[in-house]
Amino acid sequence: MEITKRTIGININPDGGVDALIWAPKAEKVSLRICEGKIDLPMQKQDYGYWTLQTDQLKAGDLYRIVLDDEKFLPDPASLSQPKGVHEASQVIDLSFNWTDEHWRNWHLNEYIIYELHTGTFTPEGTFEGIESKLDYLKSLGINTIEIMPVAQFPGERNWGYDGVFPFAVQSSYGGTKALQQLVNAAHHKGIAVVLDVVYNHLGPEGNYFGEYGPFFTDKYNTPWGNAINFDDAWCDAVRQYYIENALMWFRDFHIDALRLDAVHAIKDFSPVHILAEIKQHVDQLMKETGREHHLIVECDLNDTRYINPLEKAGYGMDAQWVDEFHHALRVTAGGETTGYYEDFNGIEHLAKAYNDAYVYDGQYSEHRHKKFGVKATDHPDSQFIVFSQNHDQVGNRMLGERSSQLFSFEMQKLIAAATLTAPYIPMLFMGEEWSEPNPFLYFVSHTDAELAEAVRKGRKAEFAAFHTEGEAPDPMDEATFTQSKLQWQLQEQGEHAVMLAYYKKLIGLRKYLHVLTNPNRQQSKATADKAKQVLTLQRWFQGEYLVALMNFSNQVQQVTMPPTDKKWIKQLDSADPEWNGPTKADDEFQSEAVVDLQPQSVLIYCVG
Repeated sequence: MEITKRTIGININPDGGVDALIWAPKAEKVSLRICEGKIDLPMQKQDYGYWTLQTDQLKAGDLYRIVLDDEKFLPDPASLSQPKGVHEASQVIDLSFNWTDEHWRNWHLNEYIIYELHTGTFTPEGTFEGIESKLDYLKSLGINTIEIMPVAQFPGERNWGYDGVFPFAVQSSYGGTKALQQLVNAAHHKGIAVVLDVVYNHLGPEGNYFGEYGPFFTDKYNTPWGNAINFDDAWCDAVRQYYIENALMWFRDFHIDALRLDAVHAIKDFSPVHILAEIKQHVDQLMKETGREHHLIVECDLNDTRYINPLEKAGYGMDAQWVDEFHHALRVTAGGETTGYYEDFNGIEHLAKAYNDAYVYDGQYSEHRHKKFGVKATDHPDSQFIVFSQNHDQVGNRMLGERSSQLFSFEMQKLIAAATLTAPYIPMLFMGEEWSEPNPFLYFVSHTDAELAEAVRKGRKAEFAAFHTEGEAPDPMDEATFTQSKLQWQLQEQGEHAVMLAYYKKLIGLRKYLHVLTNPNRQQSKATADKAKQVLTLQRWFQGEYLVALMNFSNQVQQVTMPPTDKKWIKQLDSADPEWNGPTKADDEFQSEAVVDLQPQSVLIYCVG
């Protein structure tokens, strides 16, 4: 397998023609059809089910199809572009780009301050160009890393991205290949890293022609979203190559800084070398070739350190993971619901455990799962854990897609923001939370298959049938559902929204410029919960700096004693300050072990050193 160039699909070669490599082990005959003129070029059968062709009759921009056994005229599974949709012809794309980011250095993971966004709803334009127009804003906010939800081509123009069916093709309605490359190049010039969300655990239902080509799927396993991808059954070698090449392409040809791999617990693989470990091996080799640093981040709800253990310790080598448990404990502590997966979380004591141990469940019995769950992550660096108070899943999987702005008071929103940004882990924001965006983030699709669209519509209603008193689940197919999910940028300058934005800038500034916060380390951090008062005390220290964050999740004033120190405590942030629309202002300085009045639903941050 080539590290330095893409080999599968249709690729432009140095002579100006194309090299074609198609995997179709079930076919007796394979041809490449040039749509202009309806010219069919026979391909040559090779070992292991591959078919090849070199031709100068195809050039960048041309449309083509793959013809199987003279009767199936299909798009290319490794297509780089589907300009007319998922059922139509593929397009030849030249991946070369005039990069000008040669001086860019990817941030180390412990430096990341991540901002998750959805291309279609982040800006009025709903394009990569729209994101590019907001880079200066993001930089002024203090963000140094954006995470883009999946961009693989999906049916229609509206989708979260997890129904993609062409993992190599960049969604045409977002701007396509060149626009994404341009966005990454521009982001690097602004000092912003780019994380791309990719889906290697399933493929969407509409436009999914993989089964026509060969055994891309296996019936050995099931996933919640359909057929399991064949990573360890007969004929799996080509499938594994397909996804390894996909990861390499994003890093090599798009200069993406990190990939976020969706729901890797749904990837089933009993091979001697797990597919994630093999991807890591190839990415390591690519980094040696290019000298650029890339990260692999996973979403995983198993609390299993095999995923983030290094390869040399028989792990899968992933560099970091999302930690949903921090979110769950924080939401319950803030007064959120305690049903569903939240039933496992008792609030402030579990939040303290999340600060201290990363995993809340590291071997205890889980009532929700009806079994003992998790292992300890004691020796794992804190740069391996990403925490958040909101993300696309936790908002969008609610029936009405409510954000924290609709679920919690203004004061509580400020508190949970500070709880996330002072944690000894990598913080992540979800687009719009920084100005308390009131619009929901709903589940939306634009399937062109009427039968599938109706099935999705009915499925969404059935999922939330028990919530009928709250109204009907919004129709995912209705364009208004998508439009309602767009950010309202004009709110930034209005009332409480402007105050919240200024507050987030202050918080992120502290995160970036206080050494004690920019160096996540649980060995130099301690969280203590007072259940009776609903107060959490977070202490962090680093090279002579000492910080305490006092978080009052109750609705009453609570008296808290400052930790002992031989210096004065100097105030860094007071969420209850009238500057942030709070009720009163705390003292700028406190002596060691002074008793402090902590306002309801507020946070006080003080430092010495």
